[in-house]
Amino acid sequence: MPEQKRTTDSGRSTAKRRPYHRRPRDGYLRKRACFFCVKKIKTIDYKDINLLRKHVTDRGKILPRTVTSTCAKHQRLLSRAIKRARFMGLVSYIEK
Repeated sequence: MPEQKRTTDSGRSTAKRRPYHRRPRDGYLRKRACFFCVKKIKTIDYKDINLLRKHVTDRGKILPRTVTSTCAKHQRLLSRAIKRARFMGLVSYIEK
């Protein structure tokens, strides 16, 4: 008779999973620094299209902080600048 997998009430397997990322040898994860903090950029201009396109997907979505590793303050400024650029027609809402 085949052995059944152990599952929880929700139906998920209880087997241990590998960690999502590998830890460095010292055991501590190092967080990437914010691009805007490193460059000491105080304001984000909505007319700087090249900078804004780096933080937008090919579908036109604003990339989250976890992907771009920006701090909360600069992520708010960045999203506001992207939305202004969209409204002015400098950046499209949807890329085709």
